[in-house]
This record gives sequence, C-alpha cells and structure tokens, in this order.
Amino acid sequence: MAQLPRERTRPIHVGDVTIGGGAPVVVQSMTCTPTSDAEATLAQVRALAEAGCDIVRVTLPNKAAEESFKQVCAASPVPIVADIHFDYRLAINAVSLGAAKLRINPGNIGSWDKVDAVIDAAGEAGAAIRIGVNAGSLEDEIAARDELTLPEKLVASSLKFVEHFEARGFTNIVLSAKAHSVPTTIETYRALSAELPQVPLHLGVTEAGTVQQGTIKSAVGLGALLADGIGDTLRVSLTADPVEEPPVAWGILECLGIRRRGPELVSCPTCGRTQVDLIPIAEEVERRLRNVAKPISVAVMGCVVNGPGEAADADVGVACGKGSALLFKHGVPVRKIAEGEIVDALMAEIEAL
Repeated sequence: MAQLPRERTRPIHVGDVTIGGGAPVVVQSMTCTPTSDAEATLAQVRALAEAGCDIVRVTLPNKAAEESFKQVCAASPVPIVADIHFDYRLAINAVSLGAAKLRINPGNIGSWDKVDAVIDAAGEAGAAIRIGVNAGSLEDEIAARDELTLPEKLVASSLKFVEHFEARGFTNIVLSAKAHSVPTTIETYRALSAELPQVPLHLGVTEAGTVQQGTIKSAVGLGALLADGIGDTLRVSLTADPVEEPPVAWGILECLGIRRRGPELVSCPTCGRTQVDLIPIAEEVERRLRNVAKPISVAVMGCVVNGPGEAADADVGVACGKGSALLFKHGVPVRKIAEGEIVDALMAEIEAL
C-alpha cells in the first residue's frame, strides 16, 4: 500500500515525544491560566495530561513570567511548548528555561535577524519550532495580494518561512496554517501536504467556537484531513475549559481508527420499539467509562432489531427488551439482567476483561 502523507513527513522530537514520520498522531492543548501563577498553570498542565495531552503549550507573555515558566517546565509530566509573540528575546530565553518546543509566527517576530537568532537558540538547545501561520495575522505584503485566495495566502506565507528555516539547516520544524473556516482549513492543509511533504503538519481550526460548534467544526475539518492521511499532531480549539479539548481530539482519532485511548461506546438513538429507559442508561455508562483506559467496545442497544447483532459484535454489550436486557461478552450471551441492573452488570464485566 502507498504511504500516507503523515508517514512521509520527517520525524521531529519534542522532548520524548515524536511528531511525524508515521509516529502516532500527537494530541495537544494550551493552558489558559496566567503563566505568572506557576501553581495554577502546572495544575492545568497536569489536568490536560490526565485528559490525554501528549504535549501542552504555555504562553510566555513577558519577562516577568519567566521564572514561573521555568518551574512549570521542570515539574510538567509532558513536554512544554512555549507560545511566543513579538519579542524574539522571550523565545531565546524559553529554550534555556526548559521549553522543548517554540511556537512562533515569524511574521510578527520582526526582522529576519531576529528570527535567525531564535532558530540558532533552538538549534543549540535541541528544541523544535512550530511555524504558526494564521489567517488573522498574515504579514502585510502577502495579506495585500488581492489576486490570491486566503488558502493561497496561507500557503505562500508558509512556504516562505519553511524555505528560510531549511536554508539555514534547521529542519526540526512543525507547520500550522490556521483559519476559522473549515473549507479554508481543508484546502490549505491539502495544499501544504502536497507542497511540503517532508514537513510535519499541526492541524487545527482556530477560533472554532464554544463546545458544540467548535466540536462540530473540528470534527469535520480535522476529520477530513486525518482521513486523507494528513496531519501529524492536532489541537481542538474550544472556547471552554481547555480540559474539554483533548477528549474531542481523541474522539476524532478514535472514530477514524487512527489512535485509541479508551473505550468506544456504541449506543442506538432509541425508537418506538425501545422498552427500557435507554438514554439515562447510556449516559451513565458513558460517565463511568471515562475512568476506563481499556481500548474496548461497549454496546448499549435498545431493542431486538439491531441490538443482538451490535451487542454481540462488541467486547461487552447489552441488547434490551421489555424491562430487561441480554448481556453479551465477546459475542456470547451471558445472562439476562433486569433494567435496573444493566449499568452495574456492564461495568462488572468490563472490569473483568
């Protein structure tokens, strides 16, 4: 079989995490606490790692936050990415403070001399750099080119920066080119994958919105690209507690069969044939499964039409009838259980797997 685009990118290293070269797609998010509050920021980093992040980005907004940033890097359970804008000196300092990777937009760092100073510092420290191009902050000479579409502008900006980094011999780079529009995102990343097949791509729909809208936009945009084999790492951006983001990212990866972290719940939408109160049963199973790390499938089905087949196809499942359910394990019927016992019985079988 032909290699997927993500298998053809070169591997880069962010601490002990590999991005690209066919490595597992990396999940990440970003803290929203004041970085100057080391305790709060570190608590959020740990919560994000627990929720499924492989790496976490932390802003370094000013020199006053450097000491707390250093404390976060030293105590973090995952590699830390320093988010830097405007001040190249903060980027240089960040790698000495423990950042495993920098996220910069070369267009707002300033002159090429300043960009080169950041490249040299990252190279000496063995840190990676994400070149982060954004539709909202394109450099003036490209933003003013009316003959180009927005995806073409994002690609042109990306090509310029990547060519400069590689010409200096720095290839430990990841590239992102983000927009809030899903069609723009898909078109841009498909073009980048074709133009720069060697560069690992960081996927994201920026400013995607609140939990519901942002989840939908991310699932459609990132899911389409990942299904094409494009994308080596991703962040789902939500206007919410950042701990809400990793489960959505994992959900996208799991639905596509790319990477699995925990159980898959298969449950029906209910209909007039359903003779148990299925919705609260399924919701309670889903809630309890959040504490289960096993990569298994669990079926909660409401009637005898598709229920037995789906339940038998899962690792463990139930097919419900009138006020009761038939419990299946690895395709074999185990026993009949009363409606009030369904959740506990399922969880007991899951714990025994």
